[in-house]
Amino acid sequence: MITSSNMDDTSSETEMAPEAPPPPVFDATPWPVAHRAAAPPPRPVRIPRDLGPRMWTAALAAALLFTAGGLALLYLDDTNSQNVANQLNAQNQALKSQNRQVQAQLVTTQTNLTATLGELATVRAELLHPHLTIWNVAEEIQGPDYYLAGGAPDTFTYHLQATSTGPMSISILTLPDFAAALNCVQNGRGRTNYCMHHTGTPYNTWENVTSVAYDFHAAEGCAGYVVVFTSAGDITVKPNVSVTYNPSSASTGYCAN
Repeated sequence: MITSSNMDDTSSETEMAPEAPPPPVFDATPWPVAHRAAAPPPRPVRIPRDLGPRMWTAALAAALLFTAGGLALLYLDDTNSQNVANQLNAQNQALKSQNRQVQAQLVTTQTNLTATLGELATVRAELLHPHLTIWNVAEEIQGPDYYLAGGAPDTFTYHLQATSTGPMSISILTLPDFAAALNCVQNGRGRTNYCMHHTGTPYNTWENVTSVAYDFHAAEGCAGYVVVFTSAGDITVKPNVSVTYNPSSASTGYCAN
């Protein structure tokens, strides 16, 4: 038999024990899903009516017209391109021709310039060293007692050139030798044709010749020479004697002794 005290203890123990949580409950209700409308039934395919011959002809004509228009545009564009290309080619050829003309003119100008510079150099040389003819008149020697004589000018190169119709003798003498040759003749030691070439020490002598060509430089710094022509017979001397101004910076020839 359970006493009251024991019942109290049992009830107190029952009141103090915690209550167990309720078991989880799963809701199996499905989520609402929107109702999808049913697909409409397929539309029937409409088959057009067959085109008549006129419609086919019109369509073909339109296609041909469109194609012809495109070809015409392409032709016009190609023609314009060819015209532009031809114009550019013509301009290029014209420029090439002008370039060739300019080059030819340049070559001509350079040639003329070179010739002008050469002429200027020649003129400058002539101005610095002028060339003059001093004796070109034919003269006669009438036998062994006659002579022709002329001085070689100072500061000049003496260009001795002459021909004759018969044998002649030429000597370049200093003034003292020329004076001695005259004394030889006057004193009867010989005729002119002999004394002029065998007295003293001639600078140069040509005996019994019919032509002479010689450049004499000893007078470029000396005024002391004479050129003498003689002959054993009657002849005509045809001189072409000239001089070139070419002064020496120092005495030359006989004057340098």
